[in-house]
Amino acid sequence: MKNVFPLILLLLASCMAPAQKKSSPDKEEWKQLFNGKDLTGWDIKIRGYDLNDNFGNTFRVEDGKIVTRYDAYDNFKQKYGHLFYKENFSYYRIVTEYRFVGEQPPGGEGWAQRNSGIMVHGQTAASMGKDQDFPISIEVQLLGGLDKGERPTCNLCTPGTNVVYNGKLDTRHCINSTSKTYNGDQWVRAEVLVLGDSLIQHFVNGEKVLEYTKPQIGGGNVSSFNPAQKSDGKLLTEGSISLQSESHPVEFRKVELLNLKGCMDPKATNFKSYYVKADNSLCTYGKNK
Repeated sequence: MKNVFPLILLLLASCMAPAQKKSSPDKEEWKQLFNGKDLTGWDIKIRGYDLNDNFGNTFRVEDGKIVTRYDAYDNFKQKYGHLFYKENFSYYRIVTEYRFVGEQPPGGEGWAQRNSGIMVHGQTAASMGKDQDFPISIEVQLLGGLDKGERPTCNLCTPGTNVVYNGKLDTRHCINSTSKTYNGDQWVRAEVLVLGDSLIQHFVNGEKVLEYTKPQIGGGNVSSFNPAQKSDGKLLTEGSISLQSESHPVEFRKVELLNLKGCMDPKATNFKSYYVKADNSLCTYGKNK
């Protein structure tokens, strides 16, 4: 009998356990890519250095923000850097809040003043060449005003890529958005909607400022890459996300992502009404399924 009593308790506990509940299908579940403490979950690639050699502590966390700093640089010398999140995505919204501060180090190019970016649909950090300058990707270019004339932000630049813009293939390296200019060190909210190879939209402080379709590999403006990574004409359906270091100090106080691909079976416990791309292999069900 002494071995039966624990079994009875176990069965009673099982019966009393609450049934698995569905989460609200309409509640958006944002993933925090930055934990506010360190760079866990991210890879670093700086031109001329091996993967995760963070030369000069370029990418660091200060006061709960991801920042780029150049206090260890005697001369920038085109040491373009990128901080890659380690997971690829295909259908999603990504939001960051950024601002430019301070001054460039010696050797920073004029065009890179108050200039950074969010790279989407990119190659992985590990696939970049040691001396490669930019990942083959779609760049959401972040620009700060220079207190002289208009300088919109959340533009499009295309290192090793092309897009269809206004209904036709556009091979320009950069296309300006319709955003206003943000001078000084004010925080700006940048958001990107990425829907596989069908649609990408840029938003600034909640306002849509640019839209294009069919992101694809092609064109120039990227160097020292592995040719195997550049199949011109191939549509980009997914890829990496990275933040740029282009010589001007920049700060990111939020990096969060809403995945739009997942279980679309309403009977599943993890169904979400806002998903736009089904992957029902991810569905989970309660006992009554």
